[in-house]
Amino acid sequence: MTTQLELFIDRKTRKGLIIASVVLLLLGLAGIIAPQIMSVVVAAFVGWLMLFAGISVGYFTWRSFRKRWTTWLKALLLVGTGALILFNPLAGAAALGLVLAIYFLMDGFAGISLAWELKPNKGWGWLMFNGLLSLALGLVFLIGWPFSSAWMVGFFIGISLFIDGWTLLMLALAAKHD
Repeated sequence: MTTQLELFIDRKTRKGLIIASVVLLLLGLAGIIAPQIMSVVVAAFVGWLMLFAGISVGYFTWRSFRKRWTTWLKALLLVGTGALILFNPLAGAAALGLVLAIYFLMDGFAGISLAWELKPNKGWGWLMFNGLLSLALGLVFLIGWPFSSAWMVGFFIGISLFIDGWTLLMLALAAKHD
């Protein structure tokens, strides 16, 4: 008998879920084992993204609206913020800490909502666990912010990635096809 979960996850999707889960599990372990390094890596990644976005917006502004000084504000803000994060990744990690606290809270609500939709199918409990854990991480992050952001960003991202990987693996295994 085919379950609703098996209809949702075919063989090809199941294989992709297993590969993605292994990658997420490994990245999660890296963040748990070396949280300070993961915090700096995440801050640097965000800094580079903002820097490249600012350069892209600046190029568009140069090509389209170069004579209006107000059109340069977004490009300058992105480049400036990206450079600040790259030159001071710990301050960037503290700012990211607040953003991540909000992310974990929203991720928790989304995970719980999805779990309720999939209930009583196999694997729904893992989604509920993932959602509740994300809510708890968001609350703990808010309590410790900003002082513990240097390690909490990497550690919590590591935990979240690990649990996401575990959840995907459990869903893929629950949708085993004959």
